[in-house]
Amino acid sequence: MIIRPTQGWAPVKLKELFESRELLYFLIWSQLKVRYKQTILGASWAIIQPIAIMVVFTVFFGIVVRVPTGEIPYPIFTYTGLVVWTYFSNALNVSSNSLISYESLITKVYFPRLLIPLASVVAGLVDFFFAFVVLVGLVVFYGFTPTAAVWALPLFLLLTVITALAVSLWLSALNVQYRDVRLLVNVLIQLWFFATPIIYPSSLVPEGWRIFYQALNPMTGVVEGFRWALLEPAKPPGPSLAVSVLIVVCLLVGGLYYFRRMERIFADVV
Repeated sequence: MIIRPTQGWAPVKLKELFESRELLYFLIWSQLKVRYKQTILGASWAIIQPIAIMVVFTVFFGIVVRVPTGEIPYPIFTYTGLVVWTYFSNALNVSSNSLISYESLITKVYFPRLLIPLASVVAGLVDFFFAFVVLVGLVVFYGFTPTAAVWALPLFLLLTVITALAVSLWLSALNVQYRDVRLLVNVLIQLWFFATPIIYPSSLVPEGWRIFYQALNPMTGVVEGFRWALLEPAKPPGPSLAVSVLIVVCLLVGGLYYFRRMERIFADVV
């Protein structure tokens, strides 16, 4: 194999990614082992984190502030959003710093660097499924019946995965050159959290701003889609979801090409 540095906007080598699928599997397995190594509770943290946050929000926003959630009890209203948000925020946080974490591997061996942020995003799905089992239990406990739209759950989850990957491609590549991006990610996640209808319904947003609020934030459609599929009184996401999907696709395509352009300097700068 002859390795030559790319010039300009290099194309994404999908064939090379497919041929390296076994390496992707080992990167995912490695991240899972490191995440729970020498922990007492192990994978239970995937459940403890959203439940603990749900309890805090229920006390302050459900009991003290009394945020209106219609016919849906506040605990399950919040937890439905937290399940998908916890996966998204953790995936974004880990993948944006993933290239720095694999510095020794990047500087010694050639492989498609795209596998590293991709493995970080995919590995987080294990935690998501643990937390989702608890969500199913809450749906049964509160007496809700999943609607006919439950088939759309994998599509909303896919949108979440693609959104996390699209944003992390930009942030991980930038983080190699500018290490303060790591601090920016924490601020971005916090702002994005409050811009997503997790602790409040989107109906509280002024009607004139609601279409922009729903269209420009893909996670708004995802959270509302999960509630719509699992909780019968919940309203379906609006047509602005199509705009969100288009924005995510543009972010993904742009992120892939930007990542490939910057890939040639990773081993020198990291």
